[in-house]
Amino acid sequence: MQPPQMLGYDRAITVFSPQGRLYQVEYAREAVKKGTVSLGIVYSDGVLLGADKNITDELMVPTSVEKIYQIDEHIGAATSGLVADGRRIIDRCRIIAQSHRMTFDEPMPVDSLTRDICDYQQLHTQISGVRPFGTALLIAGFDGKPRLFETDPSGSFWEYKATAIGENSEKVREIFMKKYKPNLSLDQAIDLALKALYKGDLGIFNEKSIELTYISKNRKYHKLSQESIKKHISKAINSLNSGKKR
Repeated sequence: MQPPQMLGYDRAITVFSPQGRLYQVEYAREAVKKGTVSLGIVYSDGVLLGADKNITDELMVPTSVEKIYQIDEHIGAATSGLVADGRRIIDRCRIIAQSHRMTFDEPMPVDSLTRDICDYQQLHTQISGVRPFGTALLIAGFDGKPRLFETDPSGSFWEYKATAIGENSEKVREIFMKKYKPNLSLDQAIDLALKALYKGDLGIFNEKSIELTYISKNRKYHKLSQESIKKHISKAINSLNSGKKR
């Protein structure tokens, strides 16, 4: 029997295979897995987002690379997968959030934004002549309580207390399963995020390659400086090394 690809089921987004699969969506998920890891952690009074920026060239300007974006005052999002696709989805998120604010004169709920952007992604799985977006998002925000959602190229989404997307995300999730607690402080959440990224087999691990932001209970988006990240990295690595000596 010929492989499904030979039968042409992977050539059009609108064609289901006999097994009920959309191969173009599955290929888009593979693109997400090839992207560098991004993670999110809900802590006691906010949400933390972290990402590996994959700075591999000494001539590259670290600040020119973004994996985490501000959507609104109270919402941020981290991407993994095709960078250009992620940037397009982020622009759409910003338009949706600002349209809601202008229409209703209030910040948009995090779950509503997630649902709307996933509807947009789902639309690209059923229209001929387009392809699914090869990116996944972690959408984090505070709208009365901290929220963290993971999206999928198919348009599906789920809410998490802590999760990761991209390359080596399974290793990061395993660490979260063992170490995560819902009453973490911000410093503890940062420490857990950095330890998870460090153990996720990053090629380069320093303040230039790591991006960290958080949304606090005052509904404000905060981005950590390289100096602050450097201090937290030093603390996290010292903690790991002291643990090995025991």
